[in-house]
Amino acid sequence: MNAREEKAHRRNIALLLSGGTGTRMGTDIPKQYLEVGGRPVLSCCIETLSRHSKIDAIQIVAEASWQEKISEWLETADVEKKFRGFSLPGKNRQLSILHGLEDMHRYGKDTDYVLVHDAARPMLSADLITECLEAAAGHDGAIPVLPMKDTVYCSKDGRTITSLLDRGVIFAGQAPEAFVLGKYLEANRSLLPDRILRINGSTEPAVMAGMDIAMIPGDERNFKITTKEDMERFRRMIALADKAGRQ
Repeated sequence: MNAREEKAHRRNIALLLSGGTGTRMGTDIPKQYLEVGGRPVLSCCIETLSRHSKIDAIQIVAEASWQEKISEWLETADVEKKFRGFSLPGKNRQLSILHGLEDMHRYGKDTDYVLVHDAARPMLSADLITECLEAAAGHDGAIPVLPMKDTVYCSKDGRTITSLLDRGVIFAGQAPEAFVLGKYLEANRSLLPDRILRINGSTEPAVMAGMDIAMIPGDERNFKITTKEDMERFRRMIALADKAGRQ
């Protein structure tokens, strides 16, 4: 198979992370399952991923106790056609990703791309998915980033400033992040059993493994719901969208 044929046979598989507990929200129900505008938060990005022409399959990481409910939402929204299965969460976010990668590798190929996204980032746009996948082509992966607007400081003890950092070369990573499946799987496996527990961002294992990761401009609207203030911001955005749709 030549390079053009190999590219044509590559698939893009979305890995949606929905295993978080959302403890900082102070609610009994994890934030991604709270209803806003009559539907759960995670349904927004599920619909965007499912309806995107470049996404071929979807794998979801979720606790066993929520999998039946998610399946019902998938059927109600008629977006279950690309859904391939559930993976169980791990001790931290990166182990959850590894569990998803292991399950995806059973039906995916090393040359496929995996698109990692958080269920708590409901404002994912189809344009950002397209741009991320297009940027990953010819590289080992791609990540959307935002420039740092504020001055950034370094503190070794958390009480006093140790040094200044050049915000011009520092970026905040977002999701979705795209990676070549086989290379990214091996990058994560290489961190077992302990180093993977210290990983905070999805792209860290790729960078540590020397993978070539492209950057693209992120989207300010594509924020992650972490606090009550974030949830209220999302509620306002949905309310405005609903109001505009009725006019």
